[in-house]
Amino acid sequence: MSASIRTVLAACIAAGAFTAHAQNRAPAAQYWVDLSTTSMSIPGMPEEASVGGTGVGLLGGLMGGNPGAAAMGAMGGMGGRGKSLDAELHVRAKPAGVEGTHAIPAAMNMGPSLLLTPYRPQPASHGGTHAERNDTPERPKGRILMYWGCGDSIAAGQPRILDFAKQNASEYAQFFSSHAGASKGVQNRAGNALWPNERDSKRVPDNASLQGEHAVSGEGVPPSLKFSVSPEYDFLPRASMTAKGQPRDGVQLGWPAMQHAKAYFLHAQGAARGPDGAQDMIIWSSSAKPENGWALMSYQSPAQVAKLLQQKIVLQPNVTNCTIPKGIFDKAEGAMVNMIAYGPELNVSHPPRPAKAPADWQPEWTARVRIKSTGMTMLGMAEGANNADSANNAAGAHGTDGAGGAVTEAQDSPLSLPLPGVPNPVKVLKGLFGG
Repeated sequence: MSASIRTVLAACIAAGAFTAHAQNRAPAAQYWVDLSTTSMSIPGMPEEASVGGTGVGLLGGLMGGNPGAAAMGAMGGMGGRGKSLDAELHVRAKPAGVEGTHAIPAAMNMGPSLLLTPYRPQPASHGGTHAERNDTPERPKGRILMYWGCGDSIAAGQPRILDFAKQNASEYAQFFSSHAGASKGVQNRAGNALWPNERDSKRVPDNASLQGEHAVSGEGVPPSLKFSVSPEYDFLPRASMTAKGQPRDGVQLGWPAMQHAKAYFLHAQGAARGPDGAQDMIIWSSSAKPENGWALMSYQSPAQVAKLLQQKIVLQPNVTNCTIPKGIFDKAEGAMVNMIAYGPELNVSHPPRPAKAPADWQPEWTARVRIKSTGMTMLGMAEGANNADSANNAAGAHGTDGAGGAVTEAQDSPLSLPLPGVPNPVKVLKGLFGG
């Protein structure tokens, strides 16, 4: 054996030993909890009524009659309200997953514990033979018009326009780029144990509180995986947002300040017929800089929120109002506005992380709690007794039958056709209300 080969083999053995050592030093268990508070309202209608039916129909219309929007409502992803909790447990020694238990405080009002069961993803369906699939879909028609900033009038340089018939892949990527950052939490990873699940999916009551002592157990989980939640890291209040005024005059958005909220972000979208007759999507965000906003409607880490505040992408926690400039949605057949309040993030470990932790410091276990509150309301719906009829009319104008059924004339929406490498706004909007 030559000296060079011996050197390469020695290097490979050393690398393998280092990798095994690094894996052994990973936490024995990692636990993530995501808390979300959701509110959805249509002016003049009880919130319970707006949760399904008309609200889902309007959403389906705004998304160009895309059946995925109605499906999201049926799943509770877009139409639900109240509090929700998602949890995920990873055990290093059990990559296939273990059954675990999360002992919860009495303040949750959900019994003594939550059952965690391993996630087993179902095989993807390919939907037909190669010959039956259209590998070269027709380029969609329509545009996305992007506006940004709070104020009475539209600032210079707006809107930015993405024309699906003209832009290339690089222009798509630039348009859909975002200031949002990654925030690791519940992601439904294969083998990890999840709650809720098929065996335990009880509803989180409106009076649930995470405050108190928590303990997670299961095969391979260290007995010390216990932590306490203080009031600062409890559910955020519901986002009670109001929208006053018509789009042609400017819409004044307002909300009560939320204790423990670190920042706010607003995002509105509507649909209108473009100059060539195709359906255009109009989006607006409260950011002081160009930002499409979809990715920001989910959890952001504390460090990322601080960065976004410095960049003036999100609103300061003491801000309680914002005006959508007049004229943005004046030609829209209907529009909705969403808001998110970013809560704090609880990070605990055992042993506790030292103030000046060395580079190779590794705890026995870690736990993280992320918190957000989201809300949605409709724009341009006059207050009064006829609001329910207005909502149904708006849903019909958007290509739905008023009950969530899609009308075929809206099927040419640019949002209902896939584009390689471009995020589908319908899928992105799935994260607005819930996990």
